[in-house]
Amino acid sequence: MQETIRPAITEVPGVGRVLVVIPTFNEADNVSAIVGRVRRAAPQVEVLVADDNSPDGTGAIVEDLARADAQVHVLHREGKQGLGAAYLAGFAWARQRGFDAVVEMDADGSHDPRDLPALLAAAVDADVVIGSRWTRGARVVNWPLRRLLLSRGGNLYARLALGMPVADATGGYRVYRSSLLDLLDLESVSSQGYSFQVELCRLAHRAGARIAEVPITFAERERGASKMSPLIVVEALWRITGWAVDDRRTAVRRGWRAATAGQARWP
Repeated sequence: MQETIRPAITEVPGVGRVLVVIPTFNEADNVSAIVGRVRRAAPQVEVLVADDNSPDGTGAIVEDLARADAQVHVLHREGKQGLGAAYLAGFAWARQRGFDAVVEMDADGSHDPRDLPALLAAAVDADVVIGSRWTRGARVVNWPLRRLLLSRGGNLYARLALGMPVADATGGYRVYRSSLLDLLDLESVSSQGYSFQVELCRLAHRAGARIAEVPITFAERERGASKMSPLIVVEALWRITGWAVDDRRTAVRRGWRAATAGQARWP
């Protein structure tokens, strides 16, 4: 029988208790490796794998990992409900258990756990830390030109349309302070994929959050099939456009109210 791992230190200095949430669907080839790499890179953190009832046995693999390591947990979900829903479930799990910060991380190895300490260090002075692919010092490895152009173009559109000073609003490697998540209307969030990341960034920006970006090395997955699809891209563009229109309507209404405040009414 394997001995349960119980490290002496379970808090990150200046941040507190940290939970890394890793959504999975058919990631049996990757999940053991990514969990192990996270635990080695940041031994203080705990890991929650939110598995959408993967038919390839991903959930059972994580159960074995959790039995051997008290800082690894698994959240079994009823079926494939999307990335955004998995992260929201992970956020709720973390907040119910008193974690001070939550990390988003992909299961396919594209997010290097060796970058995690730098993200956590930046979280000492920020409410949101984005592991950015498009800031100075970042590297993107093994992506075809069309993916590079799509990501660059999508982020430029999000930045201009929504007025957010963020280079990588679609990036999914992030740290959120729980104190910020408590302020956001997460029940209103329904988007998935790229648009989920943009929506949370928009909500954080509108709430006045301190947002930091840290350069990372991003690599295409080595094993398994990508979950990216044209529908995810279409959803992101459609939702960003809708949010931009709503923001401008709100600005116009506020401007009108400010301009008419204090004016005498006609009898």
